[in-house]
Amino acid sequence: MSMISVENVTKRFGPILAVDNVSFQVSRGEVIGFLGPNGAGKSTTMRILAGFFPPTSGRASVGDHDVVTDAHQVKELVGYFPERVSVYPDLPVQSFLNFVAEAKDVPRSERKSAVGAVIESCGLREVSGRVIGHLSKGYRQRVGIAQALMHKPQVLILDEPTIGLDPAQVVEIRRLIRDLGSERTVILSTHILSEVSSVCDRVIIINRGRILASESLDTLRSQLGRNRQLRVEVSGVQARSVPDVLVRLSGVVEVRADQDDEPAQANGHGCWIVEYQGEEVRAEVSRAVLEQGCGLLELRSLEPTLEDMYLQLIRQAQEEQQ
Repeated sequence: MSMISVENVTKRFGPILAVDNVSFQVSRGEVIGFLGPNGAGKSTTMRILAGFFPPTSGRASVGDHDVVTDAHQVKELVGYFPERVSVYPDLPVQSFLNFVAEAKDVPRSERKSAVGAVIESCGLREVSGRVIGHLSKGYRQRVGIAQALMHKPQVLILDEPTIGLDPAQVVEIRRLIRDLGSERTVILSTHILSEVSSVCDRVIIINRGRILASESLDTLRSQLGRNRQLRVEVSGVQARSVPDVLVRLSGVVEVRADQDDEPAQANGHGCWIVEYQGEEVRAEVSRAVLEQGCGLLELRSLEPTLEDMYLQLIRQAQEEQQ
């Protein structure tokens, strides 16, 4: 059952086409990565789903409630963390969250427990008495996520939650997002490719307001039909002859030097990327290396990264528009 449904949604701001006939579905309990470059239409789509403004055309719904005609019900279902989260920097964390609980109509008898629950789930206990303006950005991001969770939403929309954080803070926020996704539907809007790989069940890729893909990473990898790859590292006096031998194997398309290991291409060592199609060739590759009298130091499959798939989709979209 879909928790979120977007059907042929277009959004214009005067002459600017921000979202162009976008359609996708999100099931209950999914963690979705909404991926695209800056200006791709991510934030506009998220704000439509959060009820900030209506689409110019098309329909979007959350939990069977239309974002335009049932805006109040949608806002009860959605917790929204904007790219630039607004907090009161002069208030202590707990006081701010008490204010949020009141603003979101959490019943008076439940406010204390609600505030305590989001403080606990967002890892804010040790700073709950500190003034927000004195916190690190990582903790301020946690406060922003806590305010989005205050009314126990079924859907959590996070717009660039790790932007501007240092590496340690990024790891902490990603771990928090994974934990939050075990209990609710999450849409994570980002332009950071590794973020989607580490957190999300499925990726929606958008560029220039249009959806380019909406698949799991495994399905996307299969659909793009990218050749499979091996990294081969060998040692021995015959190492330089190995590429000529490997390229003649059945299914092998190309053998090229591994650019990350150029220093190893001399002194009896070699590192190559073997690109192939069809059936697995690791057994044939290892046999060919050994028959050359070389030592096989490494034979490792290389899966295409999200970066590879993303760039391929962007290139295909650009070629189609030309």
